[in-house]
Amino acid sequence: MHVIEAKNLTKHFGNLVAVDHVSFLVEEGEIFGFLGPNGAGKTTTIHMLTTVLKPTEGNARICGYDVRKQPSDVRNCIGVVPQEYTADEDLTGLENILLCADLYGIPRGVSKERANELLELVELLNFKDKKVETFSGGMRRRLELACGLINRPKVLFLDEPTLGLDVQTRIATWGYIKRLKEEFGMTLFMTTHYLEEADNLCDRIAIIDKGKIIVLDAPNALKESLGGDIMTLTIEQKDADITSLMETSSKVKEVKKQDNIYRVKVENGEETAPQILNLLMEKGYKVTKLSLTKPTLDEVYLEYTGKTMREEEETSANMVSKRIALRRARHQ
Repeated sequence: MHVIEAKNLTKHFGNLVAVDHVSFLVEEGEIFGFLGPNGAGKTTTIHMLTTVLKPTEGNARICGYDVRKQPSDVRNCIGVVPQEYTADEDLTGLENILLCADLYGIPRGVSKERANELLELVELLNFKDKKVETFSGGMRRRLELACGLINRPKVLFLDEPTLGLDVQTRIATWGYIKRLKEEFGMTLFMTTHYLEEADNLCDRIAIIDKGKIIVLDAPNALKESLGGDIMTLTIEQKDADITSLMETSSKVKEVKKQDNIYRVKVENGEETAPQILNLLMEKGYKVTKLSLTKPTLDEVYLEYTGKTMREEEETSANMVSKRIALRRARHQ
């Protein structure tokens, strides 16, 4: 069953095309990942799917409901954990969850019981009466997750769910996300800047760039699509170009050069790398660095976007840190 159906989903902001005729299907019980550089259209897509923004063109259905014509029905069957921290710092953890329940019209008798269940799920029950201003970044993110689950949604949207968290807290959050799928059969749609997160959690991944989906498949299928091992090497002679020389090998499928660093796609890397090294040495070139890796999502991302995700991670993490600092400064 298709829980999310997007067809030619498009959003313009003036002359800017933020999302450009995006189409995809998400199956019930699936964790669907959305990857892309900053400004690629990830958050705008989520905003259209969750009825925050109206599409300029195209349409989408969530749980069978039309996002344009039935926005209230859509909101009743979804939960959202936004990239920004939205909890009120002057309220306690419990009070924040109850406030979200009130917005959904859930009776207090029901919401209190659910709130305590959710606080236990995200391991915050012992802190339920503490003000959010005393929470760490990881605790805040877990509270946001609990707030997004108060209406028991069929589909949960997670926009950068672990951005800015330390590795240990990030891995713990992965555990909560897996439980939602495995124990509750929930469908999750998530954006992330962490490729290991997408590889670990997602059943399928779509990579979006400049508003368009450029590839969509299961993580393993995406890695296999590269069609070879990746050899990265650096030579001492910065002004030289050894591209054509390496391409003389039948095992070399592609060579990409940036400065004096070469990214070479090869067959049977363990055998081919020594052959390439010997060929270069015979021609008088000095290799100063060489590495060989099996295809990873990092390589897939670089292949399709021409960028590394590391740059995106650092930029977004810095932005989150600045926002938290500014928010705390206003409360002092």
